[in-house]
Amino acid sequence: MSRIVRIAAGQGFWGDWLEAPRRQVEGGPIDYLMLDYLAEVTMSILQKQMQRDPLAGYARDFITQMEGVLPAALEKGVRVVANAGGVNPRGCAEALLAMARGLAHHDRLRVGVVSGDDLLPRIDELIAAGHELAHMETGAPLSTVRARVLSANAYVGAPPIIEALARDANVVITGRCTDTALILAPLMHEFGWPANDWNRLASGIVAGHIVECGAQSTGGNCAYDWSTIPDLENVGFPIVEVAEDGSFVVTKHPGTGGRVDVHGVTEQLVYEMGDPREYFTPDVIADFTTIRISDDGKDRVRVFGVHGTPPTDKLKVSIAYRDGYKAVGTLVYAWPDALAKAKEADRIIRARLATLGLTFDLIHTEFVGATATHGPLATIPDELPEVQLRIGVRGNDRKAIERFTREVAPLVLTGPPGVTGYAGGRPKVEEVVAYWPALVDKSVIRPSVSILTT
Repeated sequence: MSRIVRIAAGQGFWGDWLEAPRRQVEGGPIDYLMLDYLAEVTMSILQKQMQRDPLAGYARDFITQMEGVLPAALEKGVRVVANAGGVNPRGCAEALLAMARGLAHHDRLRVGVVSGDDLLPRIDELIAAGHELAHMETGAPLSTVRARVLSANAYVGAPPIIEALARDANVVITGRCTDTALILAPLMHEFGWPANDWNRLASGIVAGHIVECGAQSTGGNCAYDWSTIPDLENVGFPIVEVAEDGSFVVTKHPGTGGRVDVHGVTEQLVYEMGDPREYFTPDVIADFTTIRISDDGKDRVRVFGVHGTPPTDKLKVSIAYRDGYKAVGTLVYAWPDALAKAKEADRIIRARLATLGLTFDLIHTEFVGATATHGPLATIPDELPEVQLRIGVRGNDRKAIERFTREVAPLVLTGPPGVTGYAGGRPKVEEVVAYWPALVDKSVIRPSVSILTT
């Protein structure tokens, strides 16, 4: 029988189910636990946290979760790969080591730290060297918003994680790498796949893509026949059982809830999908049109036949920048005439804002319960039991946004009757963080790996 490497996904985003990592380690045999914490906006949040506190800047949930996972993982030889480092991978590693000193088997812990993705300190240097970091959709150079940039991180691939594993790290903490690299790197390390074995690398990328969102591939957030998915309160997170030839099975631990079937895996495959023939990563370009999927038994789906081609000489850079302010207020109007009342309240608040001479880049209204999810409907029931008025403004004038926040609550006594849902208080002014996707030459990114021990 050919060798199988089992990699379990324990997080799909920062804020995912806290119990999942422990359940993956304790629920059955696995070789690796993969934890994915980072989304595009997460990096800017972490950067702002680090500006306030130099010891912050990483996903603190990771430390809490590892406290319950680490003893069993070290005892069983389960290696952990996580991008929880955010914009401060070393700080995350040091916090993990400090926590682990009171745990069983802490003397076995070797933490690999992958750095080098954070380009914020190098932006001016890169621009001066001719790297415009142009917006991938508009073509505008980053210099047009340079003063407002909050974070800039390159998506690095598998090689530095492989290096950390080769140096016997049993926990690897990265900053902004591709989600799929968290799966591909252990496979390349375990099987010795060369960096130009495009088909097997592409298969590893597809495996990573299927499990990167956690339980989304085991029945969570699944549209197909969703009401028949069993025991979601006990949902099992996905595991990939990968063979040396790159084929793999998607499954979950026995006795857990949810469901693994061809429909659910297919739904996850088309998540965040552009051209299916060219799924770009730093390690390989995967052709999703070549993927073959088959039923392999209860809660088992086999994936095989994936083709890949060489990657480009670029890396994607995720940049976040300040783009003004916003505030959103809500009020709920009850039957009778719920929608008519909400529409009249919207008219009143807009008229009052105009009388005050306030201008905004955008005023947006939704009538939740009637039009919010699907837009204007051809037919709306005459007697909706309740409608939520949700009105928001956006602009660069913070004082104007703050004035708007004082105009929502007065509608309770100066607008249509039957209003509720205002107990949360005045709307809050929030800074808008916008996304700037760019490309940079691979040659200018210099990932580094260090090993820390207790």
